[in-house]
Amino acid sequence: MNAPLDADNLNLMKFGIGQPVPRQEDPTLLRGRGRYTDDVNLSNQAYAVMVRSQVAHGVLKGIDTAEAKKMPGVLGVWTGADLVAAGFGLLKCIIPFPNRDGSPMKKPERPSMPVDKVRFVGDPVAFVVAETLAQAKDAAEAVVVEIEPLPAVTDAKAACQPGAPRLYDDVPDNVCLDYRFGDATKVAEGFARAAHVTRLHIVNNRVVVAAMEPRSAIAEFDAASGRYTLHSCSQGVFGLKNQLANDILKVPPDKVRVVTGNVGGSFGMKASAYPEYAGLFHAARLLGRPVKWTDDRSGSFLSDQHGRDHEFDAELALDKDGNFLALRFTGYSNMGAYLGTVAPMMGTLNVAKNSVGVYKTPALEVNTKCVFTNTTPVSAYRGAGRPEGNYFMERLVDMAAREMKIDPVELRRKNHISPSAMPHKTPAATTYDSGDFTTLLDKALAAADWTGFEKRKAESRKRGKLRGRGLGNYLEVTAPPQKEQGGLRFEKNGDVTIITGTLDYGQGHWSPFAQVLTEKLGIPFDRIKLIQGDSDLLVAGGGTGGSKSIMASGAAIVEASEKVIEKGKQIAAHVLEASAADIEFKAGRFAIVGTDRGIGIMELAEKLRQGLKLPEGMPTTLDVTHVHEAAPSAFPNGAHVAEVEIDPETGTVAVVKYTMVNDFGTVINPLLVTGQSHGGVVQGIGQAVMEHTVYSEDGQLLTGSFTDYALPRAADVPSFSVGFHSVPAKTNVLGAKGCGEAGCAGSLPAVMNAIVDALGGRHIDMPCTPERVWKALGSS
Repeated sequence: MNAPLDADNLNLMKFGIGQPVPRQEDPTLLRGRGRYTDDVNLSNQAYAVMVRSQVAHGVLKGIDTAEAKKMPGVLGVWTGADLVAAGFGLLKCIIPFPNRDGSPMKKPERPSMPVDKVRFVGDPVAFVVAETLAQAKDAAEAVVVEIEPLPAVTDAKAACQPGAPRLYDDVPDNVCLDYRFGDATKVAEGFARAAHVTRLHIVNNRVVVAAMEPRSAIAEFDAASGRYTLHSCSQGVFGLKNQLANDILKVPPDKVRVVTGNVGGSFGMKASAYPEYAGLFHAARLLGRPVKWTDDRSGSFLSDQHGRDHEFDAELALDKDGNFLALRFTGYSNMGAYLGTVAPMMGTLNVAKNSVGVYKTPALEVNTKCVFTNTTPVSAYRGAGRPEGNYFMERLVDMAAREMKIDPVELRRKNHISPSAMPHKTPAATTYDSGDFTTLLDKALAAADWTGFEKRKAESRKRGKLRGRGLGNYLEVTAPPQKEQGGLRFEKNGDVTIITGTLDYGQGHWSPFAQVLTEKLGIPFDRIKLIQGDSDLLVAGGGTGGSKSIMASGAAIVEASEKVIEKGKQIAAHVLEASAADIEFKAGRFAIVGTDRGIGIMELAEKLRQGLKLPEGMPTTLDVTHVHEAAPSAFPNGAHVAEVEIDPETGTVAVVKYTMVNDFGTVINPLLVTGQSHGGVVQGIGQAVMEHTVYSEDGQLLTGSFTDYALPRAADVPSFSVGFHSVPAKTNVLGAKGCGEAGCAGSLPAVMNAIVDALGGRHIDMPCTPERVWKALGSS
């Protein structure tokens, strides 16, 4: 008869690594008790409203603020000239890529508010601060902005043509970066000896991020200490603090504090500083009181950074047997009116890194022109180049299979990198450490009942519908290494707090981070708390982005746990009257080797709180502040299978069946990983079939509200089948690979390949709206 499990083992069985533990924060958020930035109200705060350009491109001739300043409750009206005079710095792009000729890329200076020209509809030109929000709004309408209109250009390719309107005098043809990656000679040789070349012109449509929570911020300035505090949504307070201190406020970082509470979605958009923050600090410093600003939804459509927006000619060279020889992408990446913090990354290096995917492609070349246009700036959006690279490649593979009359599954299998080839160095200068791509693909096909498709297609035909199936066999490269904090603090009430610099803006970090700590230290799951949103408590922090949180914070927690054990062995040895060398730690308990004498870690922490007397030189606390130096990128991968039905009478597309099998390495919490997969897939479906950002010729945003911009709803997606084929990563202590963005990387190609299949193989660009699909059916 088996012995009963003790409390420590039960804790691990229920809450350790691999268990489907619900999200800890959900009871608070679902009851409406979350604390988002707009929920924060400080004593004596004033309210700010932005005045934005209604012209896409023009010379700023003057701003008349006289009438606005006279209005009731108004405390001040300021412009870009005021911010420049006050010494505020610039919003900077941190990407250092050179042009193909070796010269540096063009990085025009961007003050928080323009003083010479406006360059997109929504460009902030002034701001009003008043006693109440209503008074600030009224006064903002009284500000008169005189702009001499100039011709505008919204399309990246058109912006490069002779005679196109120029946004910056020192940026010829509006090209800030003429980028090349790869071995052009080797690629040319591959195309020269190819038996077949597949070519596609692919548009990756611009999307509005549309986070559930609009951006919001409250700025404070303490004159006595000279310290600035910003309460704001973000993706990591440590990085935002340093950006504000070094670039905008030009003060030592210890003079800035950033505090972030709950965040209602971001997807990359809230990661960096925005123009509004300098104005809020300026007003707070002059007025001696906090100043609060919250955007409305219309303002968010205009001023929040957009995502995607690329146009590429994609080419794949194959030999007569279907082996891949070379891959080449040539195209344009739309930067919008200004360079975002990481804006050039998505259409350049991230396309290169992620396009080779799971395939043994010998040669790669990426040529991208990063171009300014009179549109909202574009920057990172869920995946940030990872879905793009996979989408381009998987469309090429499907089209090549069709053109060469090769089964698309067999073409993929033929070109898969085998497990025996690991580690595998790619032409994108990455090295894969692990993966079992063919086995994973076969699992996905079996789960999707790939062989039963013809029967389902016939059934759809009887109902007058066209049915298609598509495959997305993706691999993405997670974010590059960054330092990350793993602090552990044993609290007076018996809780243990994790302090780390990633930030949860919907991912659900609390539970999986606590699971790692439970696994390593045996601390009761319900006693673990998490702090991420106060820069004063951090000594490092890479923030959340690029699907790296569990590799970064998770590894930091593991290493911090080891330091706690080292300290605990010394203290436990004193308590147990033994040598530290004779103390072992297992399942939350320090014990003398070979005996039943021991003490639990929580009991030991309690003794320390009660004033345990210790010899000089011995640790007096189990608390640890540790910085993980950085884990390399990981390579999550998978196979997604989508089936769609198209109504030929209306062109309406319905995703009716969806199956995915993913390799996320060690899965810390399958419940949360499944949820993250669902979310990414839905965003991919949204971009593929409905989301479309449209500008008029003069730069007006025509899809500036949810009346004109469609987002997917629950009724637009099927139930998802989610499976795992986990091959642990060899590059981090947990073996994890990251999962947050993979849903987009798999769903874009899977859904679009399915739509093309239903249309008989004819290429169509996203979004596949009913009008576009209906026209495609008519022309075919």
